[in-house]
Amino acid sequence: MRYISELKEGSRIQDIYLCKHKQSAVTKNGRNYENVILQDKTGQLDCKIWDPNSGAIGEFEALDYIYVAGSVSNFNGQLQASLKQVRKADPGEYIPADYLPVTKKNRKVMYSELMNYIRSIENTYLKQLLLSFFADDKEFVTAFAGHSAAKTVHHSFVGGLLEHTLQVTKMCDFLARSYAAINRDLLLTAAMLHDIGKVQELSDFPFNEYTDDGQLLGHIMIGAEMVHDHASRIEGFPAELEMMVKHCILAHHGEYEYGSPKKPAIIEAMALNLADNTDAKLETMSEVLESGPAEETWLGWNRFFDTNLRRTGK
Repeated sequence: MRYISELKEGSRIQDIYLCKHKQSAVTKNGRNYENVILQDKTGQLDCKIWDPNSGAIGEFEALDYIYVAGSVSNFNGQLQASLKQVRKADPGEYIPADYLPVTKKNRKVMYSELMNYIRSIENTYLKQLLLSFFADDKEFVTAFAGHSAAKTVHHSFVGGLLEHTLQVTKMCDFLARSYAAINRDLLLTAAMLHDIGKVQELSDFPFNEYTDDGQLLGHIMIGAEMVHDHASRIEGFPAELEMMVKHCILAHHGEYEYGSPKKPAIIEAMALNLADNTDAKLETMSEVLESGPAEETWLGWNRFFDTNLRRTGK
């Protein structure tokens, strides 16, 4: 198959993709059309069906695998396809793994690294808390290892939550070893637990959409509740220690306008916020640099960074 990342302006497409989104719309002139987003493991492509009643457009719904034929153009600096032919693909015509974005890193290796950090925790209560999630709760382990860390912004792929959590933990380990005031056990515990709420905030692939809990509570609140539930089942777990872990989770976005219920009030919460923000921004920029046209140095204005981005080369 021809992956979305290989498409360019002027490309013809005749292949099977996952229909991630489908929505009917009407132009200013009253003309009916369909907004469609196609997806494979390399990315997504915005598409339009300008003649949805054409005999060449078959019945299909969001999350169906569909065969499409059409052409790719450039609209406002982004690739967009006009689809002239669509039909629902039959089982056996496609391999589902080709259509889900997946981490490029080995998930088993990353999980093993995370477990090594857990084994390095000296505080018996914090170690028990971590093991209650990452070793004892098999359902959580499966969900965590296969989940994304976001819907669109960064690490929005299978294994993204694991990759992001490990990277943040590594940064926090460096910070803990560099600043004597930091309680390493507390910081690393908070790093490994800071985004656990995302297993409930976002649905599994191929949906990767916000759940009702995600819309109404958000992963920060959900994560703090999960920590409380697990800590309450550990005999003698110190109330103050639970409070510190939950504060780190509640403050890890740093500012109220970024969704944090609290601002960092302890050094571990501040360190976690810096590590989380660093990995999120660098991964986001890395994904932008990788997805842009290979032959271009300047990649255009990026609304997330509010600037024109440029490749530096190696």
